[in-house]
Amino acid sequence: MAMRLFPSSPTPPIFQSPSAKASAAPFSIRLHRARAAAAFAAAAGEPGRDTAGYEEEAVGGVNEPFGRGMVEIARKVPLFEPARVDAAASGERPLPINLELWLYRAKVHTRKYEFSDAEKVLNKCILYWPEDGRPYVALGKLYSKQLRFDKARAAYERGCQATQGENPYIWQCWAVLERKGGNIRRARELFDAATVADTKHIAAWHGWAILEIKQGNIKKARNLLAKGLKYCGGNEYIYQTLALLEARAERFEQARTLFEQATQYNPKSCASWLAWAQIEIRAENYGMARKLFEKAVQASPKNRFSWHVWALFEVDQGSIDKARKLLKIGHAVNPRDPVILQSLALLEYNYSSANVARVLFRKASQIDPRHQPVWIAWGWMEWKEGNARTARTLYQRALSVNSTNECAARCLQAWGVLEQRAGNYTTARRLLRSSLSINSQSEVTWMTWAALEEEQGDQVRAEEIRNLYFQQVSLD
Repeated sequence: MAMRLFPSSPTPPIFQSPSAKASAAPFSIRLHRARAAAAFAAAAGEPGRDTAGYEEEAVGGVNEPFGRGMVEIARKVPLFEPARVDAAASGERPLPINLELWLYRAKVHTRKYEFSDAEKVLNKCILYWPEDGRPYVALGKLYSKQLRFDKARAAYERGCQATQGENPYIWQCWAVLERKGGNIRRARELFDAATVADTKHIAAWHGWAILEIKQGNIKKARNLLAKGLKYCGGNEYIYQTLALLEARAERFEQARTLFEQATQYNPKSCASWLAWAQIEIRAENYGMARKLFEKAVQASPKNRFSWHVWALFEVDQGSIDKARKLLKIGHAVNPRDPVILQSLALLEYNYSSANVARVLFRKASQIDPRHQPVWIAWGWMEWKEGNARTARTLYQRALSVNSTNECAARCLQAWGVLEQRAGNYTTARRLLRSSLSINSQSEVTWMTWAALEEEQGDQVRAEEIRNLYFQQVSLD
């Protein structure tokens, strides 16, 4: 990382007398710092200048012709100025409050799907504050949201270099990116780097443990979670994950103890209360589960998941009126949330009427037109009601939002089933293939395609499709 030899303001001191011994000291100190900066640049593999000669002349004083020449150069040239911050160097750096405002502005642009504007703002933050890790983290997440994973990696790598590898948040976000991309070995290395940068960075320990759990390395995961507790102290997420591991082994008493610790550290953690409630449902302790759901909604009344999960539980218990009431309360406290309205619409369709459900689906789609599950669920309902043309329109609307994500894969699969039932087998095959090109691990889609071929009397092709699915699973 480069360093200025002289600050841009005030102007470097002018040495009055070549014979003045005291005048050489500031110059020697600056050259010593420049040499250290150059050594760091060389270690990082960056092009640097050879400063050995400079220091040797500086120690000797400025009464030599070379020393006087260097003083003259120093007055005019800011040595070791990074080329990438020319715009920032040309004027005064903005006040620090501007960094906070620009980061918030970038967040707003991202929420509005104004990705290019958000990218410009974040690059501006990096231009003026290259040592701050937050713009790099936000930029990497922005690129990931757009599925521009190479750009996201480049942003994280650039941030690690700019912060000299001392920012654990950048390492951790980069590790999560690699984990999602299936590069497990690289993700482990990056999580390790995050914990080295800051042993108290709890998200790195927890994220690394989650990776090991998904890889089936339960012992390794427990070890990482224990280290997280050792270096970071009590943490709700660590206790919650440990509790879930105990519940997986059906050690429910130990799980309850750990959930109690998690909720003691953060009584407002809705996630801990909900996870605990799910464990009690598995243990068929339904009364306790209801009490925990109550705790969850009290901890976070605006958390849509608490109302949603509690309502689904009541549906499973046959308490339809109570489920309807819970979803209505959830909508009242979250009027801009389409998920609760979508669940309420499906509930009304199953236990009331399609007309009431249509009103709710339409309202949910108006709240957030980019929420694909609403369009897909609405299309499914119309297909079940015999309105195939309307269903096609709604499926097409869902794909217009995004045609490459998991929701798109589910939409294409549902549309394929519609065409299969309508007798349009060629179209159905094309839709199912498109779904599998997005998510090749969907057992439902593979088996739907195999059933289509059996329906057409091609048993050999159906068996080939099943074998292809099992090959996909074995490869992964």
